[in-house]
Amino acid sequence: MADRRPSLNGRRRIGGDGEPIVYAADEQEIVAIDLHRWSALAEAALLHEGVRGAAELNLIFVDELTIAELNETHLGHIGPTDVLSFPIDEIDIEVMSGPGSGHRGPDRAPTDPSDLPLILGDVLICPAVAAAQAPTHAGTLDDEIALLVVHGVLHVLGYDHAEEDEARTMRARELDLLMRHHWHGEAPSGFRQEHAD
Repeated sequence: MADRRPSLNGRRRIGGDGEPIVYAADEQEIVAIDLHRWSALAEAALLHEGVRGAAELNLIFVDELTIAELNETHLGHIGPTDVLSFPIDEIDIEVMSGPGSGHRGPDRAPTDPSDLPLILGDVLICPAVAAAQAPTHAGTLDDEIALLVVHGVLHVLGYDHAEEDEARTMRARELDLLMRHHWHGEAPSGFRQEHAD
């Protein structure tokens, strides 16, 4: 069967030497967040989706005000949402090569782009929104956060759900990743995924 995963805008999913890393931050105080657990799920999703080498993703948990402002600024939607993803489309070597940032000096070799980490982007999740929608969506707050982490990672990797066939593909990937890396088997009976955006 052919691999139907989207590529990162035609680029290889490889950075320099190393493994994908998820940098996680909790910038809200409403819901207790286990940063290690959720960054591990994001890393597992990246690896499962074929990301190799030095790649970086930021996973940030934010409050309702912050995500509402970003939602309006970047998508034109009013109010808080559960998850926003901001993929980085290209690494611009020229921008990165200012004074002191790998600029070539008399004893430095030119920067090899393949040695740089692949910057994948940012996933922002609002735990307060997740907690409010969990009972009618994924079932539990734990499953809701897991779904949002996976959903956000897939968006950064190029998946979308604007069209019906894209939505089916993305939901299938979400369910597969959750079964393998969150539930380690079978989805709980209360899990409903059809409303993930």
